[in-house]
Amino acid sequence: MNKYRVLVVDDQIMSRQLFESVINGADDFILANSISIANLADIYCAREDIDLVIMDIVMKSGPNGLEMAEKIKSTYPRTKILMVTSMPDASLIERARRIGVESFWYKEVQDEPLLNVMRKTMQGENVYPDSTPVIKLGLANSSDFTDREIEVLRMLVRGYSDKEIAVELDMSYHTVRFHMNSLLTKTGCTSRTDLAIQVAKS
Repeated sequence: MNKYRVLVVDDQIMSRQLFESVINGADDFILANSISIANLADIYCAREDIDLVIMDIVMKSGPNGLEMAEKIKSTYPRTKILMVTSMPDASLIERARRIGVESFWYKEVQDEPLLNVMRKTMQGENVYPDSTPVIKLGLANSSDFTDREIEVLRMLVRGYSDKEIAVELDMSYHTVRFHMNSLLTKTGCTSRTDLAIQVAKS
């Protein structure tokens, strides 16, 4: 039996280990490689004949998963991509669809097991969640946040400073601080770092 070759791209060790375990336990997939940096993904696709990329969206350094997914789809259109995330942001799903990503899976709140999604994806199906799940962040649920707070949270997790967030989102520094303080109050987190860790753990 020919096995589908899978590349795992995630900067969280526990997530990579989960994906590797699922792949190694399946008789129709084989782990081609597992890496922690998104900007190397296209290089591995070029040299290892990858059938499926399982890639996290939020990365601590370099391009995020969606940016790399767009590059892979334009260069290796036959390679299928399964985006994974814990970030409760509906705009991520919309962007993934626009890029041409085949499937999308939430790490902590799943409609169906990862292996099922992988198999459906390789059979030509597009598997997307019906809605953005509610995720617990500290004392709050993700549904407690405003759209603007979600945008600020997304930039925070990517490692942007408050001043950089202000530039990227075209808002004043004081407005960013207002949203950041609101996020900290709602979640009960004591600092930006604590908040970013809570998102990474979710």
